[in-house]
Amino acid sequence: MNAKDAIKLQDVTAAGAIKIDKKCNKCTQKICCNSINQKIPTPKTREDFDNLLWQVSHENINIFKDADGWFLHIGTRCTHLAPDGACNIYDQRPWVCRDYKNDFCEFDESIAEASQLFFSTYEQLEKYCRKRFKKWKKRFELFV
Repeated sequence: MNAKDAIKLQDVTAAGAIKIDKKCNKCTQKICCNSINQKIPTPKTREDFDNLLWQVSHENINIFKDADGWFLHIGTRCTHLAPDGACNIYDQRPWVCRDYKNDFCEFDESIAEASQLFFSTYEQLEKYCRKRFKKWKKRFELFV
């Protein structure tokens, strides 16, 4: 299916096969389809945070904490989006897409604004680590 044949986002009555709500229709950038938010174990140790420093050092990677826990945020566009933002595989989309609830989503508030903690750079996360761990600079001694 090409972009021309893509299903257009629209409101459809209960009798219709496709149900996309008005909020998704308003979201022309399809914000939720331009990133992956992968839940990660709660970092606790200096080693855990050192690993997060490595991850956030890569392009389009952020780390955040919200009420649901800690997440790796990967900024990457879904390859199935048409230029107009419609999903080219809507009827065959994965369950994670089908289960997605947009009661409160990035259209309402960005992840960075909604998060308790949000780190987009090595420097931001390291500053947090220095405050959190009194002996942060000694973390390398563990690896010797």
